[in-house]
Amino acid sequence: MPNVRLIVLFFALVSSFLLPITSAQRSAIDTYAITNARIVTVSGPAIDRGTVVVRNGLIAAVGASVSTPPDARVIDGTGLTVYPGLIDSYTNLALPEPAPSPSPGGGGGGGFFAAPPPRPVGGPNSTQLPGLQPEVMVEDVIRPGDTDIETSRNVGITTALTSPRSGIWMGQSALINLAGDTPQQMIVRSPVAMHVGFTPLRGAYPGSLMGVFATLRQMMLDAQRYRDSVKIYERNPRGVRRPEVDRSLAALVPVVDGQMPVVMLANSEREISRALDLAAEFKLRLIIAGGREANRLAERLVKQNVPVLLSLNLPRRTTPAVPEADPEPLRVLRDRVEAQQTAGKLARAGVRFGFQSGSLTNMSDLLVNASRTIENGLQPVDAVRAFTIWPAQILGVENQLGSIEPGKIANLTVTRGDLFDRNSRVAHVFIDGRPVDLRPPERAVPGRNILSGQWTVNLNLDQADRTITLTLQQEGDRLTGSISGPLGAGEISNASTSSTGEVRFTVALNVEGQTKEATFTGRFENNQIRGNVAIVGSAPGTFTATRSGQPN
Repeated sequence: MPNVRLIVLFFALVSSFLLPITSAQRSAIDTYAITNARIVTVSGPAIDRGTVVVRNGLIAAVGASVSTPPDARVIDGTGLTVYPGLIDSYTNLALPEPAPSPSPGGGGGGGFFAAPPPRPVGGPNSTQLPGLQPEVMVEDVIRPGDTDIETSRNVGITTALTSPRSGIWMGQSALINLAGDTPQQMIVRSPVAMHVGFTPLRGAYPGSLMGVFATLRQMMLDAQRYRDSVKIYERNPRGVRRPEVDRSLAALVPVVDGQMPVVMLANSEREISRALDLAAEFKLRLIIAGGREANRLAERLVKQNVPVLLSLNLPRRTTPAVPEADPEPLRVLRDRVEAQQTAGKLARAGVRFGFQSGSLTNMSDLLVNASRTIENGLQPVDAVRAFTIWPAQILGVENQLGSIEPGKIANLTVTRGDLFDRNSRVAHVFIDGRPVDLRPPERAVPGRNILSGQWTVNLNLDQADRTITLTLQQEGDRLTGSISGPLGAGEISNASTSSTGEVRFTVALNVEGQTKEATFTGRFENNQIRGNVAIVGSAPGTFTATRSGQPN
């Protein structure tokens, strides 16, 4: 019998070693060491030759004399530079793409997507129209596996602030790590902030900019009264009629109490000034997103302690620089140059800011545009901070992210070459202490240049249909072309396509009597390209492109 017990015990021990290891157990035993690397800690001086140890998803040790644990998986960092994981501080990553809406119907839909019409996605049982529902939370609709997440990781982004797509009271954002099988694994913090946009609703009140600000003020005043009535009732409910539950106003109480920051999407000097006025009136914890002309109000931003989530979607020439082309207006040239100088001016003025991608159609331009801000006055060390510790501080996660220090989340971006060197590349990315696969962008199938040719494009803008002619030339995933028609003529730029049929490009259109940059994002299916049009300073719209001619 003793021998039987020993045999049973022996097989039990063997079985325990043969059992499959769960993902949680595997994560718990993962230890990595990046050795012999240059380490930009951000919190202190750079270490020319050091080691970073990662264990259980956290940074365990960092330094020039750190020993490599015997159980660590070693990455030789010779020739590599380790940075804190880069933070994109204003995105729509991991949110479902809005589907193009049908032609105009009842209710003033007008064929638009998101906001304006069709109206933004709303919360259930709300007292307010979609687009005026601050209770909407991004965490409820996050979807892992977004292809844009992989694209962002390829340029070194590990963390992103994901905000609602549209509306006036847009809703509440979430800070996510760009890895994980479930939303719960991705979310670092939620909610982070309330988000506000200044685009009027179409087909519903408020339909003008004046109405937008009147509505913002009124709802905050209503939230203050709602807060007071709830407090009175909770102190002594007997003999007092209970206040009606209002999820929209309840969501605004932390905003008017100064407990939750509010991010206002504002680019022009006038928009930023109005946002600052509104923040001062209601004592809001304001953050400006976009901030294209924020340097013009740097003194006010410092005085009111308002940080900026600065867009790196820099304006660029959208027409070919050829002798026969019309000269660009001086204002356009000035704005293009000034946009590259904004970051340096904000840093010198003492304005806190974090970089954001600003809906770049090509994420490979992100670090290129950051290097342009360095060429125009921003110190390289501040450019690194604007991708790391500064956005972490602005978003309230500086104790978790933004620098390479023991105890912080092990999000790391490892490059071969300096981060802002045009010839550098991202070699490794760690998120939550685990390396992620870096895959090259999807490329179109060689030889299948299916987009080449002439297309008739029907645009639905401002509830009116417009038609332009689009000529495309495709070589693999490279896309070039031009437009012509009543909205102007010119070359497309920032153009790309993929094997999944996605098509993106930017072009200048003559809209509302002004030349404005329009970004087309669509998908090729059934010999048509359908998608959305985002126009700087105007309401968005939709488009359908039908082939009208084959390539020569």
